[in-house]
Formats: sequence, C-alpha cells, structure tokens
Amino acid sequence: MTVTLVPPPAPRPPAVADPLDVLGVPGQVNLDYAATAPCARAAADAVAELLPWYASVHRGAGALSRRCTLAYERARQTVGDFLGARADDHVVFTRNTTDALNLLARALPAGTTVVTFGGEHHANLLPWPRGSVRLPVPPDPAGAVRALDAALGELRRPAPSGPRSAQQGPPVLVAVTAASNVTGERWPVAELARVARRHGARIAVDAAQLAPHAPVDVAALDVDYLALSGHKLYAPFGAGVLVGRADWLDAAPPYLAGGGATSHVGAATHDVRWATGPARHEAGTPNLLGAVALAAVCAALADADRVALHDAEQALLTRLREGFAALPHVLELRMFGPAAPRVGIVSFVVAGRDSAEVAAALAATYDIGVRDGLFCAHPLARRLLDEAAARAGRRDLPPTALRASIGLGSTTGHVDRLLAALAALA
Repeated sequence: MTVTLVPPPAPRPPAVADPLDVLGVPGQVNLDYAATAPCARAAADAVAELLPWYASVHRGAGALSRRCTLAYERARQTVGDFLGARADDHVVFTRNTTDALNLLARALPAGTTVVTFGGEHHANLLPWPRGSVRLPVPPDPAGAVRALDAALGELRRPAPSGPRSAQQGPPVLVAVTAASNVTGERWPVAELARVARRHGARIAVDAAQLAPHAPVDVAALDVDYLALSGHKLYAPFGAGVLVGRADWLDAAPPYLAGGGATSHVGAATHDVRWATGPARHEAGTPNLLGAVALAAVCAALADADRVALHDAEQALLTRLREGFAALPHVLELRMFGPAAPRVGIVSFVVAGRDSAEVAAALAATYDIGVRDGLFCAHPLARRLLDEAAARAGRRDLPPTALRASIGLGSTTGHVDRLLAALAALA
C-alpha cells in the first residue's frame, strides 16, 4: 500500500495589529474621548520600541542620546507634515493645547489685540492680555463670519484724518476653536481665516477637538498658528504642539528660561543670547516619549482612510443623537442648528436629575464613563443650559451637563448601552 504523506498546513501568519486600535479595559465603555482619548496601538508600540534606548535629547554624544535626538527631531517633522506646516513655520512641542496657547500669548507683540468668541474653551479665553475682544456666540457659522468681519472692520477703522489701511494700527490676532469641546460643532475656520487676512489680522486655531476626527492643514486653511494636544489624539504621554509663523516666536522672550533655549551664556548675569527656532521655547529636557508617541499616531492617521473613519464616526454620532431625541427627558445642548456639522461630541442633560449623580450611576451600575460638569468652557456651557431650558420650556434642568464623546474604538454596542442606561435612569 502506498501511503501519501500530506504536508501539514502552513502556519497562519500572526494577525497584524491595526496601529489605530485603541487600548482599553474589557467591560468598560469609554465615552469620554473629548477629555482624554485612549492610547492608540501606534503610540504604545512606538514608546515600547524606544524605551530601551531612552536617553538625553540634544545633550549627549553616545549612541543612545544620538538615537533619541534623531527620534525627537523626526517626530517634529512628522507632526509638522501631518498638520501641513509651511517650510518656514516652527513646530514647538508643548505639554498640551493650553500650554501651547499660553506660549503664543507670551509671544504676542506689544499692543496686540486678541479677538475671540464666547464659545471657547478656557484655554482659548484665559491666556490673552487685558483688552481682548470677546464676541458673542453666533447663531450659526455664517453669523460667526459676519461678526468677525464687523469686529475687525471696527478695529481697523482709520482715524478721521488718516488713510485707510488693512495693516493700520497694532497687531490683531483672532483666536478661535475648530470644533467645540462642549457640542462638537465645527467652526468655519477657513472662512474666518479669509476674513482675518482681509483685515490684516492673524488667526490662531485651537484644533484640540478637530484634529482627532478630521484632517487639519495649516497651509490649506491659511491660518497662522495651530495648537493641539497629544492626549486628545490617542497619544496620552503629555505632549502638545504649537505650529505657526516664526517671526513672533523668534522675537519673543523664551517661554521658559533654561538649558537648551540659549545659544550663548556669558559670565555676566544678563549676558545671554537666546536660540532661534523651536528650541527657544523648549528649555529643559524635552518630553521625548510624548513627541514620539504623538508622531506615531500622526503617521498612522496619515496612512489611514480618513474618509472611512469619518463616515463610521458620523454614523455612530447620528445613532447617538437620534437615541437622545427619542428619550423624552434627555435634552441635547447646541449652539447652532441641529444639522450643523460636528464631530463625535454631544453634551446633554437629563431633566430632573443632577448630572453628577447621573454620571456616577452610569459608572457604578453600567460601567460607562462620561464627563459631567461645565467642561472647562463655563460661559458657553451655562448659556447653552439656559437656552435648552428655554427651548424645552422646562425649569427642572440641572446646573451642569453631561458629555458623551466617541472616536476610534467606539462601537454601536457602546452607544446602545448608554442609551439603554439613560432610559432606565430617566
């Protein structure tokens, strides 16, 4: 008898992990991405790979230090490319968006007037100098454009005897969010930038909430400065970035005085020449792992199908908002009309229930994490709570709100679990 030997099946290659998979704890439903997004696989892997080599940056001649210095500067290039930085822009690593906007506030030329809207996160309200102009929250995106045009026209109004010039008077900076951290509604950044340019003003954009959900390109939007946080962008290692025009940054005193920010320190107390470029504002040992993690996520997102990711998120967002609308005691907060473009963030209240108590019950009973409070945007959140009460004709709304936010890793099961829990609690 002839025996035919059949070779064993070839072993299956190990599954390749998606770099945009997010880490989490089984059983826990995380719907608090807008506060801090979970860690992406790309960030965790990049940090794990570099950790054995971890050493000083810009401060050593050994192999470890040279590798870490190269990794840090490559991270700067990757982040700048991801954000569409222009060739002469600076990419300055910071701790987060708040840190980046405070840096920019310190770098403003003397006499700069800053124009913001009342719908901003505290990070884009509090750092600016006295005399800043805060415009009311507009009824819709087009209203924001009109309000800014009118405000800048007034600021640039010539003296009765003087010539009219778009550059007349001290510098003006418009500071605006790209997407609200309270409602997720998107602001018309490109249109606002065109208005600013027409009036000879510069514009800074808080992209902390938009960048995790949609491409952001400094050059395409024609904005002067852009700030974001790594911990919103699936890289929770304490890094942020300020990208933008070099002239104001190079002319300003260093954000921090110390090693790395200098090109020369003499024997006399004030015999100091400060560096130019990003190093001027990055004194001290930098957050190497944060920069590398942020760059890894940027690279993974750049390689991903952003349209498909956006479509999947919007489908989840629609499911969430329609589910809220079907619950009679749940009211959604919004600035603009219900159809305004938005990212995966929804703030809401449960009528007759304290928001902190609802959040605690969701966590304790259903293993669901959401945010409660006023979301570091107190003026806006209080206004939207009042408007929601007026629209619904109710007097039993709590003084604070709840926020559910989604992103990579969110599923229909997560959304449905929140909706079922709210139906039971209400």
